[in-house]
Amino acid sequence: MSARTVVTGLGIAAPNGLGIEEYWSATLAGRGAIGPVTRFDASAYPARLAGEIRGFTAGEHLPGRLLPQTDRMTRLALVSAGWALDDAGVVPQELPPYDMGVITASHAGGFEFGQNELKALWSKGGKYVSAYQSFAWFYAVNSGQISIRNGMRGPSGVVVSDQAGGLDAVAQARRQIRKGTPLIVSGAVDASICTWGWVAQLAGGRLSRSDDPGHAYVPFDDAAVGHVPGEGGALLILEDAEHAASRGARQVYGEISGHASTFDPPPWSGRGPAVQRVIEEALADAGTVPDEVDVVFADAAALPELDRIEAAAITKVFGPHAVPVTAPKTMTGRLYSGAAPLDVAAACLAIRDGLIPPTIHSSLSGRYEIDLVTGAPRTAPVRTALVLARGHGGFNSAVVLRAPRD
Repeated sequence: MSARTVVTGLGIAAPNGLGIEEYWSATLAGRGAIGPVTRFDASAYPARLAGEIRGFTAGEHLPGRLLPQTDRMTRLALVSAGWALDDAGVVPQELPPYDMGVITASHAGGFEFGQNELKALWSKGGKYVSAYQSFAWFYAVNSGQISIRNGMRGPSGVVVSDQAGGLDAVAQARRQIRKGTPLIVSGAVDASICTWGWVAQLAGGRLSRSDDPGHAYVPFDDAAVGHVPGEGGALLILEDAEHAASRGARQVYGEISGHASTFDPPPWSGRGPAVQRVIEEALADAGTVPDEVDVVFADAAALPELDRIEAAAITKVFGPHAVPVTAPKTMTGRLYSGAAPLDVAAACLAIRDGLIPPTIHSSLSGRYEIDLVTGAPRTAPVRTALVLARGHGGFNSAVVLRAPRD
């Protein structure tokens, strides 16, 4: 084993595109997918916009027997995992089962499935509750269903750290590959646009209450008032570099060369947030210096204090206006645990094509000394990318992605 972890396949399910090229062409064109909620009647709620995935019919991709067992997020995850395996040229049945594992992240589990079964319990009684409720709502269900469907019996698990979870799952996959598992499916897909999930998200106090899709989610802007939630994410095929080479992998998008996670101290401690430290530790883990980083994919919370903290950390590490910063999630909404893996996928494609995707709608506030890419994609050689994610409650995570080695 080489102890190097590379990305060989991408499976993307995003509000602005299903599949790699559909998502990437929409992202480079700056096509947003934020709009009024359609999955339930949100008119009576204070927040009414979301990034929804349109045009996805699970029955066109999955066998009928799986549909009664699964929440929407799991259906999206199963299809995304299949796309990622196809992109990597991996046929699971041709590999030893214990050489493949699944490590994903989850923000809320199968909320919509759970809501429907609880509704049946309250309105009809216990005998009307599906037996699948025992696992379909659970945080680990995506890892379990992907592993069962593809015969993957190696290390499997789930990470729950809100928005930071997607990067933490990738880091855990990297650890397992270093320990000897040749291939891990990792990343995250989340989907909780239902009334139960909506109330839970509103309770966090971070949702934008604007009804204007063009101004509702504007990180690093003086008009920032919170984020718009969305559904989807990305699953990645991570492999040991030697294993990928030995099987003749179709492509290597990049190498997961560094990771770090930190936790913000409590407000009464007198100590500051740990965002700057997570960047510095991820760079150190990668053996990378700030001048080598070509783009930062920001967490982009779109709340003034959180934006200030993130922008200040980027400025302190890299210098004022010294590195391009982007937040393509302004097109999709924040996908919770699925957001950062989608950013990792976007970073892979930025490396492939030499294009940094834009942040739409935002006008950079003069308070922040960052080089925010807006308006249109920026042409630039991308060899090293940093992806940041921050979870509610103090989670911070960062991943360094490098271009494939020649």
